[in-house]
Amino acid sequence: MQDGLSTSMALLSRRSVLAGTLALTACGRKPEAEPAKAIRDMTLAEAVAGAWRSPADRARDVWRHPVETLEFWGLAPGQTVVEFWPGAGWYTDIVAPYLAANRGKLIAANLEPADPASAEIVEAYRARLKARPRVYGEVEITAFGPTSGPVAPAGAADLVLFLRNLHNWMAAGIVEKAFRDAFAALKPGGVLGIEEHRAGAGGVQDVLAPDGYVQEAYAVRLAQEAGFVLDKTSEINANPKDTKDHPFGVWTLPPVALTAPRGEPPNPAFDRSRYDAIGESDRMTLRLVKPKA
Repeated sequence: MQDGLSTSMALLSRRSVLAGTLALTACGRKPEAEPAKAIRDMTLAEAVAGAWRSPADRARDVWRHPVETLEFWGLAPGQTVVEFWPGAGWYTDIVAPYLAANRGKLIAANLEPADPASAEIVEAYRARLKARPRVYGEVEITAFGPTSGPVAPAGAADLVLFLRNLHNWMAAGIVEKAFRDAFAALKPGGVLGIEEHRAGAGGVQDVLAPDGYVQEAYAVRLAQEAGFVLDKTSEINANPKDTKDHPFGVWTLPPVALTAPRGEPPNPAFDRSRYDAIGESDRMTLRLVKPKA
């Protein structure tokens, strides 16, 4: 989930279609409606380059490396993928069109709507999907939260994604449940992919992760306690410039770019130059597996 959700919680080329449209228009004929399943066999790179993605989201690719990251986790055609807490849909904009074009399925385990703010986030996400069904396909929306049931049928998922959310769940006291629910949803041999703001090694991890950073060893231990086995790690999303000692936690850095504590009005006098020069946070990228036996 994106970090904007943390604050509120605290919480597809269609050249052939275009060419046909132009030809029919030139002949004075009204073009036929685009078939619901006109888009097939999309590559991951094509999904990332999709025209439906906003300029702001595209600008973040340099920090989030979506092609390399999703390839590291093993995203493939025909898979069933569960994305926990998708937020505004940064990764959904890539994964859902890819799976829709490649006979796969995305299940979005969104917020458990326990209050107006969380309900609004879920409805905004649902409206986004409904507005472009030929792009996103049929995304199933379930819920994850303190009292939620299964996020997907047991053993149905090939891949589960935890995208910058561990700190949110630690703050809410539901991080262990997240790992248990992911383990239950995955088929034997299935993969849990984690991207999370990485704290410096050593010392004691604050179980509430108030600055948004989580120690890699702590994240791995939580996964192992739920039954996962660490397969491999990657430095795809590392940022050695991140000193991790920012006045407003990780949210001082882009894309949130706070200039005052969360919940307070922006401070126009705050000098952001140092933090903008750092860029987005240093992040761990983990691939864990549910054992086959």
